[in-house]
Amino acid sequence: MSKTMKRTFILLVGVMAVVAVLFMNASEPVAGYDVGDYAKDFKLPNIDGKMVSMSDYSDAKGFVVIFTCNTCPYAKAYESRIVDLDKKYAAQGFPVIAINPNDVSQQPGDTMDEMKKRAKNKGYTFPYLRDDSQEVAKAFGATKTPHVYVLSKEANDKYKVEFIGAIDNSPNDPSDVSETYVEDAIDAVMAGKSPEITEKRAIGCTIKWKS
Repeated sequence: MSKTMKRTFILLVGVMAVVAVLFMNASEPVAGYDVGDYAKDFKLPNIDGKMVSMSDYSDAKGFVVIFTCNTCPYAKAYESRIVDLDKKYAAQGFPVIAINPNDVSQQPGDTMDEMKKRAKNKGYTFPYLRDDSQEVAKAFGATKTPHVYVLSKEANDKYKVEFIGAIDNSPNDPSDVSETYVEDAIDAVMAGKSPEITEKRAIGCTIKWKS
């Protein structure tokens, strides 16, 4: 092999290594919960300064855990619908818990201070938690904002995953919604049934992972 060919080969290997690292960072995480799995509880800081866990909700029948943020256009488009979900289902035992996992070094608009401002301006009626370590988002397998997990609560604080994915079938325009995946899943669980649709691909912005 000539010196030129060796240099070309070494350069090619280096480029491939860089591409591989970038791809790994872009696609994290690869693991997470499947429908039927049991989610572990978490304890994360809320915008009110308190720590929040699912176990705090002694009367809950389940939860709507939503990974979302301040900055993604899709998350903004779903804000009012998320507020409506909590207003409709919290009193029935399925409160919303929103979690912001974005790396604030990449998205300064997702800091806790900015979360407090947005929650106040938009009238959030639910906890809005910071997942600074991103460990909760990775444990769930969340990849987008918004990304929803409907959980049912069983005895001994066991949280079964009943649905994963999108809130409905119209990411941009609420007036075009014809399929309400999350509402249908909650209604089914409350009726003692399994949801007919248990997964729908989440449409949103990629979670900004720490390098």
